[in-house]
Amino acid sequence: MLLPHLEKVLVEQVVVESGVLRITARTRDEVLLPCPDCGTESRRVHSRYQRRLADAAVGGRPVVIVLSVRRLFCGTPDCSRCTFAEQVEGLTIRYGRYTPLLLEMLRAVGLALAGSAGARLLAVLNVMVSRVTLLSIVLALPEPVVECPRILGVDEFALKRSRRYGTVLVDVETHRVIDILADYSGDTFADWLATHPGAQVICRDRANSFSDGARRGAPQAQQCADRFHLWQNLGTAVERATGRLRYTWLPPEREPSATAEVLPDKDEGPLTQRNRQRHAAVHALMERGVGLTGIMRELRLDPKTVRRFMRAATVEEILTHGPSGRTGMLDAHADYLARRWDEGCTGAHILHAELTAQGIHVSKRTVRRFVHRMRERGAPTPRSLAPKAREVSALILTHPDALAEPDRALLKEFSARCPDLATIRTLVEEFAEMLVNRRGDQSLDGWLNSARTSGVPELHGFANSLARDLDAVRAGLTLPWSSGVVEGHVNRIKMLKRQMFGRAGHHLLRHRILLAH
Repeated sequence: MLLPHLEKVLVEQVVVESGVLRITARTRDEVLLPCPDCGTESRRVHSRYQRRLADAAVGGRPVVIVLSVRRLFCGTPDCSRCTFAEQVEGLTIRYGRYTPLLLEMLRAVGLALAGSAGARLLAVLNVMVSRVTLLSIVLALPEPVVECPRILGVDEFALKRSRRYGTVLVDVETHRVIDILADYSGDTFADWLATHPGAQVICRDRANSFSDGARRGAPQAQQCADRFHLWQNLGTAVERATGRLRYTWLPPEREPSATAEVLPDKDEGPLTQRNRQRHAAVHALMERGVGLTGIMRELRLDPKTVRRFMRAATVEEILTHGPSGRTGMLDAHADYLARRWDEGCTGAHILHAELTAQGIHVSKRTVRRFVHRMRERGAPTPRSLAPKAREVSALILTHPDALAEPDRALLKEFSARCPDLATIRTLVEEFAEMLVNRRGDQSLDGWLNSARTSGVPELHGFANSLARDLDAVRAGLTLPWSSGVVEGHVNRIKMLKRQMFGRAGHHLLRHRILLAH
């Protein structure tokens, strides 16, 4: 607004036209202004012209300032500039159609939200700017000066997943992105280091391109392997070893369930209970000498029903198909269901599909009831439903204090069955202690020897891979620096890419990454 500039600007009119606050003003004639070239002050007017400036909204209304400014003569004969346009500091800029206040707002919104999202937000704030204009303002910002930091972090990020990747360079001490490279090749990284000397420590993952580029571009710098990636590589080796040893730590095979155990008895229904009561009543009347006609009149039953109860010595002769009084739909397939349950198939939808494929007409609800009864009575878990290799490796890689008591007991049981699994647990705990306490300079060599002689091929291979990058691994397990801050910026870059629907070019994306903090 014009309030801070009233000593230089005279307000002539303030009106509201079509919802827009229109302010008409002119600069004061008595104000002296210096020539941009020679600095000689002048107030000799050549002419006046109007400038139309958009400003930040006031009271929910867009603001337009129509400002009449002077064009002045330069009084120095030797000056190459004959005339110059008047600028009001803090209110106008050369060739600008926005006030510095509004321009700063547009830059901030453009850097934070990019084009379309930024234009929608500004529309809510009653500033009408197109997405193209907003992106043009962002691209017009000057790039920061790139200097190589003392502790440099490097990592790749996807420009187009699985096809094109770029490289992000971060000052690990200040947590600021210092540059973005168009690819992640070792040559590009080496060229950047050669033109920006000064790195003392380079934090990286275990990619060969970065290690080779750092070796050629900054041979004097100490390379430092990231601890997270070391732990991730160890986890991969542990998972492969656990999967290979799965049948040595699995619980022993159990005997298949008996057919009678597969289909648990169903609860007695009202029909069964009624038949028991009628059988007892009929035989009680028979003992008293009452005949067929008398029993029919007494119990109000059909003659065929009374004869059936009179012929049955026990009620079980009537309930010939179990306590429910009728044959179950799955009774004839009990052997098949027992075998499939022991093989690990405990899903109702799978069992129903298999029965249907065999031409057996049974509803999904009936199969679900069967599975539910099996689980309610605590049917033993099949061997194939024991913990998977990934689940066991996750337990091994979890801090012992963070494990629940059942998980500790499970690991102890598996380790007792498989000595190699116990060896893996011991080596993982030693590596974790070395990684957390950063004792790589003291313990790394001994751990590598233990892994190579452990008899576990996967850990042997992991140890050999560490030995090929030994200096960087030792530094990563000793120095306090890591690539964690770089990984955080990679996540932020993913967010910036999604805001622009993955269509941003390298130039625009680089501007937003470097300038949006």
